[in-house]
Amino acid sequence: MQIDILCVGKIKEKYFRDALEEYKKRLSRYCRLCEIEVPDEKTPDSASEAEERQIREREGERLLSKMAANATVIALAIDGKGRSSEGFAMDLEQLSVGGVSHIQFVIGGSLGLSDAVLSRADRKLSFSAMTFPHQLMRVILLEQIYRAFRILRNEPYHK
Repeated sequence: MQIDILCVGKIKEKYFRDALEEYKKRLSRYCRLCEIEVPDEKTPDSASEAEERQIREREGERLLSKMAANATVIALAIDGKGRSSEGFAMDLEQLSVGGVSHIQFVIGGSLGLSDAVLSRADRKLSFSAMTFPHQLMRVILLEQIYRAFRILRNEPYHK
């Protein structure tokens, strides 16, 4: 299975980069993983709602340009469907059994995802009603993908 992580912005903090590298290494046994970063927009501290919408739209256009026509797109969004780790694993298995071989998870920038990206998504997934920094969300997502593969193969992993 090909899994892409489409995301806005680069990871600046070494500790996040180290965590991502560790999970990429672990996941190499289970899938082909690719991170696709698009540039983020600078957001003024006092940005109006209209300015924020324009920023989301520009970042969204960049994300949309990286989406594969044959991929199942899963947008990470607070209003998405919440899942347990086991439920998330079952979702991945159902996609695979259903013939899906390419999944693209989409993580927005600090202002979230544009309406166009959310409309293009085949599914919306929520990890929590809380808001997380998008850099941390990348680490959480990779950890949960790794956990899902371990669950599906009945391999031990801490709870």
